[in-house]
Amino acid sequence: MSNSSENLYRLDGRVPLGKALPFGLQHVLAMFVSNITPIMILAAAVGLDSAVSAALIQNCMVIAGIGTLVQLFPVWRIGSRLPIVMGISFTFLSLAIGIAGTYGMGTLIGAVIVGGLVEGLLGLFVKYWIKLIPHVVSATVVTAIGFSLLPIGANSFAGGMGAPDFGSMNNWIVGTVTLLACLLCQVFAKGFLRSLSVLVGLIVGYVLACFMGMVNFDSLSGHSIIALPRLLPFTPEFNIGAILSVVAVYLVSATETIGDTSALCNSALKRDPETKEMGSAICCDGFVSSVSGLFGCTPITSFSQNVGLAAISGVVNRFTIGVGAVVMIIGGVFPTIGAALTTIPQAVLGGCTIMMFGSILFAGFGMMARAGFSQRNMVIVSLSLSVGLGFTQATGMFAIFPEIVRTVFAENCVAVVFLLAVILNLVLPKKVMGE
Repeated sequence: MSNSSENLYRLDGRVPLGKALPFGLQHVLAMFVSNITPIMILAAAVGLDSAVSAALIQNCMVIAGIGTLVQLFPVWRIGSRLPIVMGISFTFLSLAIGIAGTYGMGTLIGAVIVGGLVEGLLGLFVKYWIKLIPHVVSATVVTAIGFSLLPIGANSFAGGMGAPDFGSMNNWIVGTVTLLACLLCQVFAKGFLRSLSVLVGLIVGYVLACFMGMVNFDSLSGHSIIALPRLLPFTPEFNIGAILSVVAVYLVSATETIGDTSALCNSALKRDPETKEMGSAICCDGFVSSVSGLFGCTPITSFSQNVGLAAISGVVNRFTIGVGAVVMIIGGVFPTIGAALTTIPQAVLGGCTIMMFGSILFAGFGMMARAGFSQRNMVIVSLSLSVGLGFTQATGMFAIFPEIVRTVFAENCVAVVFLLAVILNLVLPKKVMGE
């Protein structure tokens, strides 16, 4: 196919670099903040020093670029050949903070590596199990993810858990202004700028924090100009409870990837996804997540905001999005970029993520609407969410169970919701309560 700008709206074909670069950067900018935020929140919650945090941000930028390239240009059966943009997942954040805070980063990384291999292998055999996760189960799980992330966003908004100025007036002001900037841009901006509402909010909040003296630039000195990503910044340790807990959330992540793949094909490519494409997308999720663990990062997954961007803009060209992925990798080899990003105050991140986490809840509600509000679905959703969200708020209930059960379920509402939703879907009759 010829080298033409018209190929922007086709899956295959080359696009002149002058055209591909800005459209590729658009996809990078749409996900950039979301990609680095989980690592920044995790590092702050666990108490990692600024040098390690900067290295992890550098690594996650490289991993996001590599994962996107693998999705676009598959290696064997790993990758879907679809315009899916990959990045560090929020889905694992609450669990990651719990494991790293209790057992250390090494245990978390060990679980990420093993769990990624499990998800990758599941992707190879997707046709045998995909019917276990119908729309109602996926919708329930996504809704639970949204609920589980809200306290994380609130803690960041207030300055970060354990911060000496937690809940201070300065944090309230910066968080509120950041949130309002995101909201106003989302409501009143149009086209490209609307898709960058989170980035706009971050910039506004960061500038305000600078004027208020809340930004510390000490971490910017002493860095080399270029440095390769650091392999194995933490020594992996393998705890069976942590591994099972993370594997459970990997299954949840796989359902999100199935949803993103379906949404992309239906909205941007105007067709239904093939089972093979969904399996290959899950393979990329899993195996690249194991690579992410080797670089000290949490798992990677498809980014829903980029699915929406592809649907709005119509730009689905693999070469174009690949250019953006290469830019992300190049940015990841400059340590100063990672160090600069660690100076963003937690209140700014909280202001950005509150609405982002709420949008995950909204996506779950939308998925429920598509699944239908039958009596059977009502039982699955209401009981799964009630038990999953309720019981994990009263963690002492799990004291009678073995440690491995407590590790997997006691504080992991997503795992409880997922397991219960799958079981209910299997055991409930297709027609319940007089339907």
